[in-house]
Amino acid sequence: MPQELIFRPASQLAPLLRKKEISPVELFNAAMERIHRLQPTLNSFITITEEAGRRAAIQAETEIRKGHYRGPLHGIPISIKDLFATQAVRTTAGSKVLANWVPNYNATAVDRLYQAGTVMVGKAHMHEFAYGVTSDNPHYGPARNPWDRTRVPGG
Repeated sequence: MPQELIFRPASQLAPLLRKKEISPVELFNAAMERIHRLQPTLNSFITITEEAGRRAAIQAETEIRKGHYRGPLHGIPISIKDLFATQAVRTTAGSKVLANWVPNYNATAVDRLYQAGTVMVGKAHMHEFAYGVTSDNPHYGPARNPWDRTRVPGG
């Protein structure tokens, strides 16, 4: 059952999390299992945030069990495009120039996602500085379309 959960939209997962029928940790573990299995083939992530994501999933589970449900994104695993600054997590924008940049702040959008209780699984691969649509990155390799590896994922 956990693997089938990751194919459901957040709108279906949120009520299950709120009612404690599934746990954020269970959902996170299913997402991480899939990421680890497919990352070598798809190259979907520049950075995987398993340790921090697991802590966030445990926190979300604790909050939900105590009755502090933040809303429909609470406990939902997400990836954040590597273009957005994430505090204490490498943010490369797909560029070699920023390969070691670890911001000391979050982009506003990232802060809002965290406030909503999302659980970041990693920083999504991208075309360098988002300046293109192929995601064929000379520094981090090409990202591949998960549905048809002969096609590009679209930036």
